[in-house]
Amino acid sequence: MILRPATPADLETLRHWDRQPHVVAAGGGDDGFDWEAELPRRLAWRELLIAETEGRALGFIQIIDPAEEETRYWGEVAAGLRAIDIWIGEAADLGRGYGTEMMRLALARCFADPAVTAVLLDPLASNTRAHRFYERLGFRRVERRRFGDDDCFVYRLERGWSPPGA
Repeated sequence: MILRPATPADLETLRHWDRQPHVVAAGGGDDGFDWEAELPRRLAWRELLIAETEGRALGFIQIIDPAEEETRYWGEVAAGLRAIDIWIGEAADLGRGYGTEMMRLALARCFADPAVTAVLLDPLASNTRAHRFYERLGFRRVERRRFGDDDCFVYRLERGWSPPGA
């Protein structure tokens, strides 16, 4: 598996994934994210990535620096953090280990920067499948928080984590 930058050529794939019921239910999906405007933008504080295996796109990962992110979604946070959004595009690809590999690659990417001390996630409080997944990876729930209308749990993984199976 590789993570590669998402490009405007991925627009239709991302729009298709946004409409998938499992993506919508997880809090991803068609939430007003303007892919057409955002895909061409290259910002120092954000990476938009496509996970691929054998040339087939499987999912999407966004990695941001929450202290620098322009909308201030995370509010005031310390420097040295990253936040990840992740989803697998097709329901048929769920439960096959792809999410674990995507997160392993994303976390390695985050912690490759020696200034990064921890990674944050914000799954919906109702998304129990995501909670179990993140906890298996070593994330710890640190708070319950509202982001706009979304009731979320905030998870945190400190530097020094070990990938599953290590």
